[in-house]
Amino acid sequence: MYARPISCNLSGPVSASSPTSVPPTIVLAVSGSIAAYKAVEVARLLKKAGARVIPLMTRSARAFVGAQTLSGITGEPVHEEMFDPSYPGEKHVDLARAADLVLIVPATADLIARLAAGRADDLLTALVLCARGPVLAAPAMHPRMWEHPATARNVATLAADGRVSLVGPVFGEVASGEHGMGRMADPAEITRAARAAIGPRDLAGIRVVVTAGPTVEDLDPVRFLGNRSTGKMGFAIAERAASRGASVTLVSGPVSLATPRGVTRVDVRSALDMQAALREVMGADLEHADALIMTAAVADYRPAEQSATKRKRSAEPLRLELVPNPDLLAEVGAARKGARPVLVGFAVETADDAGIEAYARRKLAAKCVDMVVANHAKDSFGREDNRATIVTAGGAEALGVLSKHSLADRILDRVAERCR
Repeated sequence: MYARPISCNLSGPVSASSPTSVPPTIVLAVSGSIAAYKAVEVARLLKKAGARVIPLMTRSARAFVGAQTLSGITGEPVHEEMFDPSYPGEKHVDLARAADLVLIVPATADLIARLAAGRADDLLTALVLCARGPVLAAPAMHPRMWEHPATARNVATLAADGRVSLVGPVFGEVASGEHGMGRMADPAEITRAARAAIGPRDLAGIRVVVTAGPTVEDLDPVRFLGNRSTGKMGFAIAERAASRGASVTLVSGPVSLATPRGVTRVDVRSALDMQAALREVMGADLEHADALIMTAAVADYRPAEQSATKRKRSAEPLRLELVPNPDLLAEVGAARKGARPVLVGFAVETADDAGIEAYARRKLAAKCVDMVVANHAKDSFGREDNRATIVTAGGAEALGVLSKHSLADRILDRVAERCR
């Protein structure tokens, strides 16, 4: 999990140390939410993983967790105020210089709004504006706050800016006893995401192609056949692959998601469009890709005829003739001549767990791929998390409920092993 070696003494101004100091430095910022108590467990897990953890608390965080607790767990003084007469320097600048990662646990709706607006009216927001490394935030709030258009707008702004990434939230019970999307991700998941954010660039030099979203098959200039894929899983994989050093090309059907930083994006509409794009990106002999991760929900059928004008309503039943689309993943699997590119397929089904795993095994063999990520339709489409099982020739690993970014890292871990 180690990135660049930086050591600092935040009892005074910060300076870089010799290259022999390797533990990463994480500034753990705690804001005012009842979920703040879980930040103590995050600090413990990060320390156990070998990181140096520098705690920071907002004023409202004091109502939920004690500074002595955080200081005792981390072995570091807690930083609370931007203007400290006893501190000989600019604290937010020094913390930013020291941090390999700024980790915000939890991130309230108010804090997310201030980050989206570029505010710098306290130590935490000033630090985020000054940070030179990644910033990772774990949202925690009531589901109605998370679903509010203002919060959605602020989250979209952060995604478009590309400077603050989110881990969670997840669906579950919140402090009020209600259930919904807004519960903070578990400390173990936050820790795993933090380690991934500053981890080694184990995919450096690897060319990864990711497909995402739906394909749509036009009936006429107005109507089309489509599906419920939002593209979130594929975009999460592309984002995490790029952050781990891969050269990433994202072939996406029609979705309303921002292109992840460092990713080359190719927009397509239909299955035939995606087929052509893959041939262009990967090359005739697949020589331009080391891995293909096929998360796109490619339409199985398309209309036999596409009308050039809008089909008019009538009292008679409308019958459509559909013809099969090409099986894009099977085509690549059949064309592959060796171990490269590594091929990852997805299987979204409506059976029970055993049935989904059995289907994934059949798909693994029929399409000549290396792994299949099997999940339930109800646990995947439109959600921020996913419940999946990774199926390979060697076995099946049920991963439980993970954020899509955490699942992306689990998949990429397997890809990295096969690309070594």
